[in-house]
Amino acid sequence: MVRRAASRSAWVRYARWEESQRDMARARSVFERALDAAAHRDHTLWISYAELEMRNGFANHARNLWDRAVSVLPRVDQLWYKYIHMEELLGAVANARQVFERWTAWLPGTVAWKSFVKFELRYGEVERARGIFERFVREQPRPSAFVQYAKFETKHGEVSMARRVYEQAMEVLDPEDEDAELLLLSFANFEQASKEVDRARAIYKFGFDRLELYSNYLTFEKMFGDHKDIEDTVMTKKRILYEDEVTSNPLDYDSWFDYLRLEESMGNKDRIREIYERAVTNVPPAEEKRYWKRYIYIWIMRAMFEEIDAQNIQRTRAVYRDCLKVIPHKKFTFAKVWLMAAQFEIRQKNLKSARQILGNAIGIAPKGKIFRKYIEFEMQLGNIDRCRILYEKFIEWDPSNCYAWLKYAEMEKSLHETDRVRSIYELAVSQPALDTPELVWTALLQFEMDENDFERTRQLYEELLGRTKHLKVWISYAEFEAGLGDASCQVEQVRRCRAIFQRAFDHFSSATTESEVPRALLEAWLEKETSFGVLGDVASVQHIATKGIKRKRSMAILEAAYNWKMQKVQATNS
Repeated sequence: MVRRAASRSAWVRYARWEESQRDMARARSVFERALDAAAHRDHTLWISYAELEMRNGFANHARNLWDRAVSVLPRVDQLWYKYIHMEELLGAVANARQVFERWTAWLPGTVAWKSFVKFELRYGEVERARGIFERFVREQPRPSAFVQYAKFETKHGEVSMARRVYEQAMEVLDPEDEDAELLLLSFANFEQASKEVDRARAIYKFGFDRLELYSNYLTFEKMFGDHKDIEDTVMTKKRILYEDEVTSNPLDYDSWFDYLRLEESMGNKDRIREIYERAVTNVPPAEEKRYWKRYIYIWIMRAMFEEIDAQNIQRTRAVYRDCLKVIPHKKFTFAKVWLMAAQFEIRQKNLKSARQILGNAIGIAPKGKIFRKYIEFEMQLGNIDRCRILYEKFIEWDPSNCYAWLKYAEMEKSLHETDRVRSIYELAVSQPALDTPELVWTALLQFEMDENDFERTRQLYEELLGRTKHLKVWISYAEFEAGLGDASCQVEQVRRCRAIFQRAFDHFSSATTESEVPRALLEAWLEKETSFGVLGDVASVQHIATKGIKRKRSMAILEAAYNWKMQKVQATNS
């Protein structure tokens, strides 16, 4: 049991100690015991054992060990390498060759065959190396094996033999093999190096319909062909590939994109238009916007091609018109298409058509982006009345959109239309469901402050507190009161500010809210009283804060007692 439990390193250290004592018999005995102790599958132990024999000059003992090791573990390449290396060091070339023969009989990987070939070449045995390659490609007829064999023949000046190897490989070529492209490319380069241009071209064309050889073939034609040959061969192949893709799956819009880019790079306008016509006929079957996004980009690319590349204004206008007809606007729309169509008309200085497109857009499928761009367009032209009409339509379509209210008010404010601005803000805050009402209220309060209508600002704060008792509203109101007037009425400012803080504290103290809210209020109040200097009453605020905290603690205790009492009553009744 102890012998089985011993680790490999312990056995090796034990054997090396016996070796240091010059007791080889005991050292061998240790290794044999280790191999018997279920360690015969550990190739490193075999290597250590054989190296012991080699260090001490027992070549035959080492040879016997290597024989045993490769018999037990024939798939461990390292054992074969060590065995062959020893025979070569001993000058036993025939023995090393015999070991290689035994190894290749196990049909190892490519590395073993290449090592065998290099071994024969080291000793000048070219014919033997050729025979090994013959066996190699017969046992493992892969493209990579044939390529190595052909390169071997080429290196030794046997051009006809190399061509025969390539031709043999072509007979057994599997187009699905991942190395098939390597074989064809190597064969073509071989013929090219042999000045056989026609043969090289034939090889490229043979693999043209099967594999991706475009870049290499293009380089070849640049060297030996003309511009027309390059275009005709490479583009024809790519067209075939794209045609297969769009035919098998016409709704694969990415394939259409690639196909169109290819044709646009060639510059044949008639063919480009033909592909666009075919592409846009493949309308998505489902009326869901996520399926239409890439399809619509084909229309956009088509319009840009007609305007920029073909410079055909009438066709561009027709493309936008047809695209807008295809989109199911009752389900969804694409604001980008409407805006691009309008911008196209603007570039053509056709403002009437641009207005008509944008007007149709907000009439058929209104979207906030369309309203914003339409208003921006009219604003640049200085048509204020049109902007007012558009803002009113925008608000009528989406009265909860604070952006529309604020921008409308900003426009009127830039025109110094104070009454209009005030009316817009008042209408905005009267809406029942604004998306961000705090922005509108902030803008309205700031507007009244800028107009120095402090009484109206105060009324707005009171109205806002009637809708919400948010802490920030109270603090903002108090800040407003504290900042009014000059030094002569500073006492009144302090009184008003303090009154608002007191109202806020009373509200939060009476409400069942978290304790953090009044604490934040008290901190703001205390900071403000400190800023008043001699007019501030810091001690009173601190007293109120202490009283409020004690009151909350008492309420918490009473609430806990009540809950405990109710639990006892329920337990008794049950």
